[in-house]
Amino acid sequence: MSGPLKGLRVVEMAGIGPAPLAGQLLADLGAEVVLIARKSAAADPTDINNRGKRSAALNLKTPEGIEAAQHLIARADVLIEGFRPGVMERMGLGPTDCHARNPGLIFARMTGWGQTGPMAQMAGHDINYLGLTGLLHATGKADDVPTPPLNIGADYGGGTMFLVFGIMAALFERQTSGKGQVVDAAMVDGASALMGLIHTWIARGHWSEARESNLLDGGAPFYRAYECADGKFLSVGPLEPQFFAELVRLAGLPEDHKTSQMDAATWPERRAEYARVFARKTRDDWAAIFAESDACVAPILTWSEAPAHPHLAARGTFTSVDGVTQAAPAPRFDRTPAAPPGRPAAPGADTEALLAEAGCDADTLVRLRAAGALT
Repeated sequence: MSGPLKGLRVVEMAGIGPAPLAGQLLADLGAEVVLIARKSAAADPTDINNRGKRSAALNLKTPEGIEAAQHLIARADVLIEGFRPGVMERMGLGPTDCHARNPGLIFARMTGWGQTGPMAQMAGHDINYLGLTGLLHATGKADDVPTPPLNIGADYGGGTMFLVFGIMAALFERQTSGKGQVVDAAMVDGASALMGLIHTWIARGHWSEARESNLLDGGAPFYRAYECADGKFLSVGPLEPQFFAELVRLAGLPEDHKTSQMDAATWPERRAEYARVFARKTRDDWAAIFAESDACVAPILTWSEAPAHPHLAARGTFTSVDGVTQAAPAPRFDRTPAAPPGRPAAPGADTEALLAEAGCDADTLVRLRAAGALT
C-alpha cells in the first residue's frame, strides 16, 4: 500500500451504499482495509467499491464467527458499519464490546436516519433522506415531479463524505486524548449540512421554494443545460458578470442582456431565447467555440465519452482495471501519491491470513474452521 493513509488499519462490515465507498476511498489513499464479508465468493472485477481491500468471510451467526471478527477489530484503528442501530450490539460487536478490547477504536456508524430519533429503525434510501431534508423538493422541472439526482446527494455527498470526514476528525482528536469514540454519520444530517449556502439565501429571501425559479436550480437562463442541434446537451453556467459577458459575446446573445443578467423577471423569456440559440449548432460545435474561454460552458458528456475527453485523459481522472473503467484515486498528493487502484478482492480470499496476522495460531484457526465460523 502507498498513499497518505499508509499504516491506517480499517475494518469494514460488508454492506451497500455509502459505507463501501468510504472504505474504498480510504483504501485508495493507502489504508489497509479489511472487509468482513458474509461468505466466500469469486472475485468480481466490476465491484469497484471493494478495490484495494482484503477480505475475510465470517459466519457472524456463530459465537466463533464473532470471536474471529473481534480478533480483526482489536487491531484496527477504525471500524465502519452501516447496519440499523442496535444490530452490532446484538451481535456482540457494539461500541462497548469493541472498546473493551480496543479503547482507541474509531467506531464509525453510517445510517440514513441516524442512531437516534423516531425514524432511526426505519428502512430508507437516498431519495427518502433527500425528501425529508427539503433537498429533493428543490430539484427538477417546475412543471414536473421532483427528480432524484441519482444517489449522490444523500448516499455519497451526505453519507460517505461525512463518514470519512468524521473518521478523520476522530483520528485527529485521538492524537490528544488517546481514546476512540463513536462517529454517528447520518445521511439526513450530512445532506442538510451541504446546503449551508442555500439556507443562507433562504434566510435572506433570495431563494424560492418553487422549483426552476432560482439561481442554481435551472431557473436562471445562464445556469442550466440546453439541447443542441444534434440532440446532445451543453452545460451553461457563467454566474459572474465578466464570465456572462463572454457567453454573450461568443454565443451572439443580445448585448443588453449583460446589464440585466440578474433580473429574474426576464428569466423565463430568456430561457426560451437561449434554447433557440443553442439549438442552432451541435454540441461539439459549441464546445469548440467556447474552448479556452471563461464563459463557463462545457459539453455534457455521456459515461462512455467522459474518460476520452482531452482534459480528463490528460489528468488521468479515469483508469481501467481488468477492463473496467473507473475513477482514479482522489484527491492527489505530491509527496505521498496513491498507488494505482487494485482489483477487488474475492470475498473471503484472505480470511486465514488476516486472522493469523491478528494473532490467531494454527490451533485457533482449526477450531474456528471446525465451528463453521470461516465461510
